[in-house]
Amino acid sequence: MVQGALAGLAAGGLYAVLAVCLTLMSRLVRVVNFAQAATGMFGSYVGVALSVRGGLPEWLAVVLGVLLGGLLSVLIGWVVSTWLAEAGTGTRSAVTVAVLLLLISLSFILFGNKPQPFQALLAGPAFTLGGVVISQVTVVTVALAVVIAFAARLILTKTPVGISLRALSERPTTAELLGIPAKRLSAAVWGATGLLSTIIIVIVAPSQSNDATSLAMLVVPAAAAALLGGFRRLDLAVLGGLVLGMLQGALAQVDQLSVVRNFVPFLAIVGLLVWSQRKEVWDAAR
Repeated sequence: MVQGALAGLAAGGLYAVLAVCLTLMSRLVRVVNFAQAATGMFGSYVGVALSVRGGLPEWLAVVLGVLLGGLLSVLIGWVVSTWLAEAGTGTRSAVTVAVLLLLISLSFILFGNKPQPFQALLAGPAFTLGGVVISQVTVVTVALAVVIAFAARLILTKTPVGISLRALSERPTTAELLGIPAKRLSAAVWGATGLLSTIIIVIVAPSQSNDATSLAMLVVPAAAAALLGGFRRLDLAVLGGLVLGMLQGALAQVDQLSVVRNFVPFLAIVGLLVWSQRKEVWDAAR
């Protein structure tokens, strides 16, 4: 099971990066972006199509796909910030569910419903730990999750842009009255998280189930990881993603429990939601 847990770190790093993106979106632009993985999926699919069908060099196709993922996120953010500026988090988040379904449907129309022939950007082992081979993908995804979370924390606490973003998230009307460019900062957050989502999916997709639905629904385990930190704490989002991936990897090594690993994110979400509401439930019971 230890080998399976370590093997699950690759997926855990993917969950952690997406969870950090979800946390940043929730904290800074008041949206739980259910289309977070779907935009990455669509951008990466376009990159594959440009390489396989369009004949572009692989590196150029990957860059264009990543840029498309970021631009697509900016477009969604512009729509939300323009027409739903005064709406609550629930309403703004509900729009992204529609985007999730739209991108899955559009990918079926353009690329079919079969997995795409992703080319592995990273392949082979990085090192061996206790007799267990740790892949390059695992090292890169875990490192990316930690670096992104740490960098985001530094930006939010130590830079003028970060202070403006925090002001915008906590007091949006007051921030705009003080001259903070709300739309531009919101677009930057949407674009940055879109780029990160596409990059991590491009890296991990060759070693995962990479049909459109599977990649788009990676938002579920990512949301479970982000929920550990209440969609506020970046460190707990990273920890939640890594633990979730390791748990799924360990369960996959046991034949009797291998099917259960698919339900772990849902069980985690239910458990964390119940735990977060424990005080209200206990107060009502009394």
